[in-house]
Amino acid sequence: MKKLLSIAFLIFVSNMLRSQTHTITTGDLVLEINEDLQSKISSKHAKSPYFNEFQNSEYIKVWKNKVTKFKENSYASWTAIDYRFGISKEYIFSGINEETKIEKQLKIKMFEDFSDFAVFNVSYINHSGGSVKVTQWVNNNYKIKINSQDSIAWSFQGSSTSERADWILPVEDDFYQQNYMGMNNSDYGGGIPVTDIWRRDAGIAVGHTTLYPQLVSLPVEREYKSDIVNLSVEKNYKNPLELASGDTLNTLETFVAVHNGDCFHVLHQYTDYMKAKGLKFAEPEDAAYEPIWCAWGYERSFTIDEIIGTLPKVKELGFKWAVLDDGFQVGEGQWEVNKNKFPQGDKQMKDLVDEIHSYGLKAKLWWAPLAVDPDVQLLKDNPDIILYTEEWIPRIISWWNSYYMSPVYKKTMIHTDTTLNLFMDKWGFDGLKMDGQHMNAVPPDHHPKHKLKYPEQACEQLPLFYKHVYDKARSKKPNAVIENCPCGCCMSFYNMPYINQAVSSDPLSSWQIRLKGKVYKAILGKIAYYGDHVELSDGAEDFASSFGIGAVLGSKFTWPKDNPKAEGKYVLTPEKEKKWKKWIGLYNKIMLSKENYLGELYDIGFDRPEAHVIQKDNDLYYAFYAEQFDGTVELRGLDKSKKYKVLDYFNNVDYGQIYGKAPKLKVKFKKYLLLKVSIY
Repeated sequence: MKKLLSIAFLIFVSNMLRSQTHTITTGDLVLEINEDLQSKISSKHAKSPYFNEFQNSEYIKVWKNKVTKFKENSYASWTAIDYRFGISKEYIFSGINEETKIEKQLKIKMFEDFSDFAVFNVSYINHSGGSVKVTQWVNNNYKIKINSQDSIAWSFQGSSTSERADWILPVEDDFYQQNYMGMNNSDYGGGIPVTDIWRRDAGIAVGHTTLYPQLVSLPVEREYKSDIVNLSVEKNYKNPLELASGDTLNTLETFVAVHNGDCFHVLHQYTDYMKAKGLKFAEPEDAAYEPIWCAWGYERSFTIDEIIGTLPKVKELGFKWAVLDDGFQVGEGQWEVNKNKFPQGDKQMKDLVDEIHSYGLKAKLWWAPLAVDPDVQLLKDNPDIILYTEEWIPRIISWWNSYYMSPVYKKTMIHTDTTLNLFMDKWGFDGLKMDGQHMNAVPPDHHPKHKLKYPEQACEQLPLFYKHVYDKARSKKPNAVIENCPCGCCMSFYNMPYINQAVSSDPLSSWQIRLKGKVYKAILGKIAYYGDHVELSDGAEDFASSFGIGAVLGSKFTWPKDNPKAEGKYVLTPEKEKKWKKWIGLYNKIMLSKENYLGELYDIGFDRPEAHVIQKDNDLYYAFYAEQFDGTVELRGLDKSKKYKVLDYFNNVDYGQIYGKAPKLKVKFKKYLLLKVSIY
């Protein structure tokens, strides 16, 4: 690693500075630090202040007592060049809490290449002469006042719970969400360690920037009948942390950013910063953009004949992938074929894959890694492979009625390699659909045989398991598609580098398909985003939501008859077939999923109708969504000096011409409107 090169250095140390308020800026971000090391955040872009008063933005709790005010006794600043971040400015403040004799050291970095973005390193040193017990630290604790013309602020909150709630949602009266990044329910946890709150005019985001998962919370609260929303990053200690005299507590590196518009810019900037710190993401894979048919319409009761019988229709409609889903295996953790379905064993599975290939289709296989059923041979032979809780019992994955395998144990890796050899070498599959909300995070591992330095290492090193899977699979099939489908979870940010296909993952609505698409495109850029089975969208046929945001199209239709359990929902009727063929044909022709999503043009929270834009060459593809709309839309992003022609490309309706300097268009639609805007 190259050494940090200092190009300028200025330092001031003086008790005279105690009465001074320091103002430091980067881009639109303005940060004021007062004599008690309290702070106030504002944005040059905002039409009104976020909050007028200084706040206890970083503090600790000693037992139940907040230690908040630290009288400043020193201040330093300098400018440097870092090969990763370019020109940076660093500010260091120090102050003492006179009652507890605890010193706070506050280091703030701002970067020329990351404007509107400030990084915090906060430490506390115990000078009391005795030990203290710390129960919590809090960083970047800020308030934002909702503008008088709105009753809500919008937010991005990237935690995962069994509610499978929206990640982008309004913060209404009497709102609280903890956003804990550890396990929140038996199978659910992890997520994206960023919280963003925005008004129409400006927003503020906080999060942590550690290169691996951390068990912290990013709570958001709006009290009853209040117009103030509070957000922060905090660490709560289940067992108080004893800080001896002279010892230092270093909190995590955290950040604050200001912005206008929705969360797209902040998430994109956060990812760029994490990449600069060393996090490497996979490259896009062409095969990941191809439309997908999944046999899950037949569910676990599928037969080989049903799948083979559907393949001609899959090919005819224009799908490029066929996915064999759950139900082929003996059990979770024992991935050999179930002889009741495949009486000829491995040969019959290989024959099925060959049959898929004979139609010019690629074959993907469902898999629930890290899950092991209580009665399978793997667990009987290796009882030590499972993760144990603090109470010395196995951690249950309730969805599968399985146990967690430890992601850091050597036997888990050996089993995983054997499984990948079976799937990709022996059977010949071209890709993996890794599935299950349990994949997103694991609880601390207390099993002594796993020889961890501390139980939380299992949580922190989980992403390395998925890196191993990705690298191993791609070494076998260089164009393998690796999908991570954490069943309704906001995928862990730290698992994202090791996939080349994200997915809306069991969406509960078309709204979730679109909002998840915006989030993943902010973070993953041109990595393929799959809208999941269209049968999970509104009305079970909303291809438009996936199409308009640049998502890969997919279906789990059955043909020529339905799965009896589906009650007619999945069977490909003649009416559906006509629609499906049109959508898949148009998708294969235009392939918007490969193109540049312009996520900063519209605010997904406040702009109505909801709008998304994709650029392909010199053309812009607009997608508008509303239950029904009759009015004027603004076509943002056009060149003011040019004239354009506008076409509803799905219904082939000509909207005539507009000028970039006056990009307003009168429209009327139900559910969606898809427009292609080309230079005239």
